[in-house]
Order: sequence, then C-alpha cells, then structure tokens
Amino acid sequence: MENNEGLDQKVLSNGDVYYGDFKGTLPHGKGRYTWLDQTVYEGDWELGKMTGKGKIFWPSGVRYEGDISGGYLHGHGTFTERDGSVYTGAWRMNIQHGVGRKEYGNSDMYEGMWKEGVHEGSGRYTWNSGNTYVGNWKVGKMWGRGIMKWVNGDLYNGFWLNGLRHGSGIYRFADGAYYFGTWSRGLKDGKGTYYPAGSKHPSLKKWCSGGYNDKGKNLSPHSSSLAFEESTAPKTFINRSYSEKVSMGGLLRNSGRISSRAMSLDENWSLLDPERELVSQESSSQVPEVPEERQDKMQDGSSLVYEREYMQGVLILERIRNYEELMHKTKQKNKFHGKESKKRPCMDMPLGDRSYYLKLNLQLGIRYTVGKITPVPRREVRSSDFGERARIRMYFPKKGSQFTPPHYSIDFYWKDYCPMVFRNLREMFKLDAAEYMMSICGDDGLTELSSPGKSGSIFYLSHDGRFVIKTLKKSELKVLLKMLPHYYRHVGNHENTLITKFFGLHRIKLKGGRKVRFVVMGNMFCTELRIHRRYDLKGSSLGRFTHKDKINENTTLKDLDLAYEFHMDKLLREALFKQISLDCMFLESQQIIDYSLLLGLHFRAPEQLKALLNPGNAMVNEESSSTCNGPTSQGELLIPSKGLLLVTHEPNCVSTTPGPHSRGSTLRAFSVGDKEVDLLLPGTARLRVQLGVNMPAQANHKLIQDEVDSAEIELLEVYDVVLYMGIIDILQEYNLKKKMEHAYKSLQFDPLSISAVEPKLYAKRFISFLERVFPANYEGYQ
Repeated sequence: MENNEGLDQKVLSNGDVYYGDFKGTLPHGKGRYTWLDQTVYEGDWELGKMTGKGKIFWPSGVRYEGDISGGYLHGHGTFTERDGSVYTGAWRMNIQHGVGRKEYGNSDMYEGMWKEGVHEGSGRYTWNSGNTYVGNWKVGKMWGRGIMKWVNGDLYNGFWLNGLRHGSGIYRFADGAYYFGTWSRGLKDGKGTYYPAGSKHPSLKKWCSGGYNDKGKNLSPHSSSLAFEESTAPKTFINRSYSEKVSMGGLLRNSGRISSRAMSLDENWSLLDPERELVSQESSSQVPEVPEERQDKMQDGSSLVYEREYMQGVLILERIRNYEELMHKTKQKNKFHGKESKKRPCMDMPLGDRSYYLKLNLQLGIRYTVGKITPVPRREVRSSDFGERARIRMYFPKKGSQFTPPHYSIDFYWKDYCPMVFRNLREMFKLDAAEYMMSICGDDGLTELSSPGKSGSIFYLSHDGRFVIKTLKKSELKVLLKMLPHYYRHVGNHENTLITKFFGLHRIKLKGGRKVRFVVMGNMFCTELRIHRRYDLKGSSLGRFTHKDKINENTTLKDLDLAYEFHMDKLLREALFKQISLDCMFLESQQIIDYSLLLGLHFRAPEQLKALLNPGNAMVNEESSSTCNGPTSQGELLIPSKGLLLVTHEPNCVSTTPGPHSRGSTLRAFSVGDKEVDLLLPGTARLRVQLGVNMPAQANHKLIQDEVDSAEIELLEVYDVVLYMGIIDILQEYNLKKKMEHAYKSLQFDPLSISAVEPKLYAKRFISFLERVFPANYEGYQ
C-alpha cells in the first residue's frame, strides 16, 4: 500500500486494522479502527490520534458517542453500559467531569455536577422507589445542605455528611408534625424540639435562610444524620490512546449506583433553591398515616411542644412545654446570651467590634498569601525559608490597592511567617489549598470560642469545624519559629505523629500599633463521631480537677476528673506508646514542657450515659420514651451495648479523605491476626482506624461498694468507647524562672510535680501517667 494522503486500509503487525484517511503515514480525517478483540472506533482522526467526533463500540455491548481529544473521551458525550445505564454529559480525560445526567439500569437517575467520575457539587438523585434527594454532594455522597423527600410524604431539610444526615435539620412528618434538631451519622443526637401536627412552630423560611442555630453549626461539627444506607459513586474512567487497547476493566470500575432504604421529591423541585421547596410544601402533606419516625401520640392542645435530648438515637430527656413558654425562653436566652454568638453577618456588625475586624482581616490575609504561594512550584525547603525574616508582608487599605482588594474592615498590615514551609506542611498533611481557603475564608465566616484554659488566648473555629485559629503571645510565636525546622523534619519522618498539626502562622498589625499573632491548627475534635467527654491530661494533680457545678458535655475535664482505665488491643496500644515516646523525645529536645494529651471519648452505649449527665431540672418522660427511638418497655435498644467490632481493613469501604485530625497509616490489630483494621459500628458506620483517630477501647470505671461485713470489694462499670487523641500546648518553653516557681508551688501542694519542671522529667512523668491510663494487660479488644 502506498503512503499517500487518501482513503486506504492498513493492517498493523499486532493484528489491528485501520481503514480511512491518511496524512503521510498517520491516520488523519475520517477513519475506522478495529482492534484484535473487535473493539471498534469510528470517527475523526488528527495526526494519528482520535480527535473530534466519534463512536467506540466494545464487544461486551458497551458504547460511547461524542467528543474525543487526543485519544481520550473529552468534551461532551453519551456512554452506554452493558446493564443499560446511560451517562450523557461532560467528560475530561476519560472521566465524567462537569454537568451530566446518568440513568442507571435499575431506573435510578442522577443529574447534576460530577468531579473526577463521582457526584460532586449540586445534584439531584431519584431512586426507582420515587424517593429523591436534592442538594450538595461530595466524593459521590450526600454532603452539605440538602433535602430528602420520601414517597410516604416525610421530608428532611438539613445537613449531611458522608451520605448520612449529620448536623442540624428539620424533619417534617407526613401528618404535618415537625422535629427541629440535630443528627449524628444517621441518628438523632443532641437537643431538639418536636412540634405535633397542627401545633405552632418557628418560621421555616427563617430557618432555611440560616436563622436556626447558625445553620446547624455548633450544634456542633460533630452533629448528626438518619439510618439511611450510605451511598457511593466510584469513578468511571478510561485509559486509552491510538496505540492503546481499550478494555472495559479500565473503563468502568463500577456503576456508581446508589441504593436507598426508603426515600423522594416532587418533579417540580428546584435544584438551585431547595429551601424554597420546604416552605412551599409546608401545608401540602396529605398522608394520614403515622410515619415510622413518629414518636408520640397526638396530645390535646395545639400549643404543646416537646423539648428532647437524644444520645445516639436514644431519647434520654424530654420536657413538655407550652409553645408560648418556649418562645419566651428563647427570647430571654437571646437577650442575655446574645453576645456568646460571635458569628454575625458583615452588615450587622457594629463598627467598634474588634473581634469582627480581626476575623475579617485574618480571612483577607490568608486568602491573599495562600493564593500567592500556591502557584509557586513546589520545592524542598531551605534554611532561608525558616525564621522571622522568611515572611510575606502586605498593607491592606480599606479602599484597596494594586495588590489587595477593597474591604469592609479597617486598614491593617499583614505578615505571613515562613510561607513556603507552611505551604509544604499543608501538602504533607494532604490538605487541598482551595479547600483550606474555602474553609477559613468562605462566606460563612469564623466563630469565636471561649478559651478553654487560663492563657487568655482567643480561639476561632472555621465554619466547617475543621480548623482552629488561636491567638499567640509573642513568646509563643518565638518558640514556634525556633522549633519550626525541627517540627518540619519530625512530622515529615513520622506520619503517625500525635503532635498538633500547624497550617499557618500570621500576624495582624492594627491602627495604633497593636499586634495580634495567630496560628492555624487542625481541630482534633472535627470527627465522624460525636465526642461525649473530653479531657486535658498532663500527668499532674496540682489544680487538675473541675468543680462539678461547672461540668457539662462541652467541658474539658482534667487529670483528677478521669475515672476510667482504657483497655485497648495489644498492637494498637504498642503503636500508640511508640509514637508518644517519639513525640515526647522530640519535645524534650526542644526544651518544651507543660504539654497535654487531649483525649476525646465517644461512648457506644448511650443508655449507660444517663447517670453521667446528672440532668438537673430536666424531666425524663418514661411513658413517651417507650415509644421513641430508644429503650422500649421491654428493654430493646436501637444500638447494642456491644457496639464496636474490629474487622479487616477494606479501603473501598471507608472514607480515606484526609481531615485535620487524620494521621498516617491504617493501624494493625492483634485481635484480627496482625492485619490492618477498620472499626465497624453496627448500624452506624465503618471507619478507618488510625493513630489517635477512631481507636476502639473498653473504658473501665472502678466503683467501691461496702458490704454488710464492711469488707470492700472492687466493682467495674465497662463502657465501649471510641478514642480520639493528640498532643497539644507544645509552645511552652522551659526556663529557670519557671522552674523555681513550679518548685515552690510543688513543695507546698504537690511534691510529685517538682519533676514536671525539667523537660526530661516532665516527659517521663507524662508517659508514666498515660501508661496507668492505658494499662498493658489486654491482648485484643474483642
């Protein structure tokens, strides 16, 4: 055959056949390429590559028709799978990416945004049962704000996480009753209010516009969800060019189909404004039957409402109130405690509110410096990247400048310390720069928290709860800058480190010369499970207790308040103490003292926690609790008391999305044969076990009981718990003056704490204390 331009056929040495136009020796124009396995491409070619419009047919019956570029599915096209599923929409490099619609073989349908082959962004999923979800998606799962409507008329409008209801929301029952409250990974969790059908309730329009409890934020980042089968939509991708063979194994990992237990929405729902739908449907329910989640018989009187508190789906407290009484209580609370809610819209803030300006300045500065440093090609850090001279400075006038945007704050000077170092740290911690900026600098703003300690520092929480921003003293700034080169090497060498993650170090200088220094850290308690108890442990007894009248669920307790020993799997404990020793050696080398282990507990037997809550004047309604999502009169539980199982790790069954608290590799457990493990919470979730994250244990609470003959015997209460932990407060440097102060106090009050002054002895006592908290006499959790 002659190698001229024109239509011809060529048989390749591997048996493939091309028939069509050529330009020189390369396919160019229209042509048909048949692989040896009978896969066929018909369409446009450009200098040897499939480019333009075309069709691909696989022997299995799968086919594609649409845009192709450089041998990849790229542009707009329709992909039909063997089971009859059809995707029509945008593609990027063989992956569904952009706006698209997919009709599944089982008649499910999704239309909306895709990213890297999975649902991400705004989208609508309709199950073949008629249930529908409209709202936000992330990594193929319902994530963020969204509305679910079931065919029986029930409706949920609120927040989702990882495919489950998680956060604040409204549940509207088919008969017109409402529940305003919070959920945690599929279960009611925390406080809420139930309004029977026909009773008065708060304005839904106000809630939908963000007027209910800060759009669910703090009711907490650890909020909630409903018992609903988790959904996944794995990537669909192809790996192919002119000289490569296309295989179905490389094309489709799986269908991305989502299953639903019982879910639905009207055809007229708006994808762009789901909140409006809830308000417009407020009076539309016509189904007379009582839905499955309905918890009360109707009470006489339309003004009765029920204040409730749930623990992992179990009703633990209930108080019946008159609607007007509840509204009066809410108004009084807002009147006297309004100052506690620091997160306010820009236009509502008084000009003199310094905290508001600090938050706005912080957001402006971080957006500027992260945007400036991110495009710079990544390189290894140098010695010149550390220290006070490694910085970015910028002046932010209110009217804007050549380099900065106009803003509503006051003029300020911004300094970003060691920008290249922290940029590399964020990448080392697998933190996406765009997500980092959106979390801290998004429209939702920052929430100011009260300081949990005596440092006087101001704490801010990002809108999604992932990051904590803390003000620093000048001495603490210097300690961090001095430590930073060694910290960088330590976290780089030890991916499982428990030491606080630092993401940025900044300074704001206001008019008048006042300087405010900030450090951005990962929030260890931004977790998939709700934290029920938290402890700050130093291994000391001097002043390390909390008055009982000051204890509530959000109180950070201290050493002497801890009444538990935690028994862990043998290998989990070994990994924990190996890393604690390495971290303490590092802190000792930097002459750091006074650090703590921050420990969070998630209890898996909520009915046992009633005794721990000491509910004051709240009232448990025994009659109604027997018909709720909790213990029945026969003692049945939604959550079994044995609520934890260690199972062999399966990467496809757990979320591997990095978070501010996740650290390093998956851990191995003795109880499953030295294999990597996941934590299975029956009926709730399957979680990846990492050091300091999702670690199961049994908490033993010792009791002393006097018998008739006065002999004392030891009794134990045993709880299943999930542990979260990290080492915090690492910016306190040892010096001689502090040694003398501590020694004087210790001789008066606590002779043992004199050893806490010197870094080496502090580390030794710290580890010794933790060894008593986590005793080594337990081989396997199960």
